[in-house]
Amino acid sequence: MTDRDTDKDLSYEQAREELVEVVRKLEAGGITLEESLALWERGEKLATLCQEWLDGARKKIDAAIADD
Repeated sequence: MTDRDTDKDLSYEQAREELVEVVRKLEAGGITLEESLALWERGEKLATLCQEWLDGARKKIDAAIADD
C-alpha cells in the first residue's frame, strides 16, 4: 500500500489536524533542513487531500441544489 493509498483513508478532520500539526512544527523551527522539507512535502499532500474533500462536498451540495 502506498502513502497515497493510506492518505485516502484519512477523513477530512484527520488530514486537517495532521496538517495543523505540520504547520506548528514548521513554525516552531529548531529542526533540520531535511526535516523541514519532509514536513513541507507532507503538508502539501495533506493540503491537497483536504481540498479534494472540500471539492467533493461542494459537488454534493451543488447536485442537491440542482435537484430541487
